[in-house]
Amino acid sequence: MSLMLEEIRQQPAVLDRTLREELAAAGRIRELLRKRRPRAIVLVARGTSDNAALFGRYLLELETGIPVSLAAPSIFTLYGKQVDYRDCLVVAISQSGESTDTNLVLERARDQGAMTAGITNEAESSLARIAEHRLLVHAGREKSVAATKTYTGQMMTLYLLAWAMDAALDLDDLRRIPAVAEQALRLEEEIAEAAGRFRFMESTVVLGRGLNYSNAFEFALKMMETCAVVAERFSSADFLHGPIAMVEPQFPVFAFAPGGATWPAMRQMLDKVRDTTSEVLLITDESNSEAARFARRTITVPSRIEDETLSPIPYIIPAQLFAARLAAEKGLDPDRPRGLTKVTRTL
Repeated sequence: MSLMLEEIRQQPAVLDRTLREELAAAGRIRELLRKRRPRAIVLVARGTSDNAALFGRYLLELETGIPVSLAAPSIFTLYGKQVDYRDCLVVAISQSGESTDTNLVLERARDQGAMTAGITNEAESSLARIAEHRLLVHAGREKSVAATKTYTGQMMTLYLLAWAMDAALDLDDLRRIPAVAEQALRLEEEIAEAAGRFRFMESTVVLGRGLNYSNAFEFALKMMETCAVVAERFSSADFLHGPIAMVEPQFPVFAFAPGGATWPAMRQMLDKVRDTTSEVLLITDESNSEAARFARRTITVPSRIEDETLSPIPYIIPAQLFAARLAAEKGLDPDRPRGLTKVTRTL
């Protein structure tokens, strides 16, 4: 068994532990933010952590109404310019806490008097030392190069950050996420069988919308780094503005399809895609009874997720399993992707 698969299976425990261990820290941040509400939130990250940040952007804007942006570290590292972060909350997200450019942005923000926070799996990392406040992912050491449990752990800490900003999130709902994640893991054999159908796949697109837009990026990244598949990722809205032209018979399309606010637009897009290709695979849950009509294959999380806000963590787990199983089908080692190491330092 690959380390990637082993770590995917650890996620329910990681999520439960992260929520329990960091609730007190989130409570302290909550008290501070009630006294000092930021005019904007800036998230800074790279790689898989950047995909978690994209989730955070949607979650925080939806739940707080505060504008959220994703930082461009090269403004500092390559162009030598400054950005005014005064009165902002700047949050750096890094699995290792040793991403050079991410940490530089946080340092500069702190020097300007911005409130700073760090989300990392490493309590003794540079990031954890630089940030005024921190939320830790309690994932234990992640050995596989392809990050899985730290991605969902980061998403859990972002729920806590949203709660700390007085979002209308019920902590009991967050406490149920690990159990739904456990249910998603039960799909592994079904997913392994589905992956066999795609063993010769060389290119694909992954579609998401809203809170699951980040999952489209993360699923595509996992297929690129572990399966050597060229995987483009789009929102379903952007896909209709041109890229749909690349779809031809037997071209594989993957999509996240929760019920709720994003489903009507996703359904419209899928209605157009299925006229061109039969190779559509949807990830959904039991609350969306329509999804199966729009795809040849569906992977259905065995739970009713009535609130779309709570769907991203359970939805990415089947995608992670698919990538790990597809790598095995292709005879590739998902723990040793070509040209990659666990910690990547960029300028």
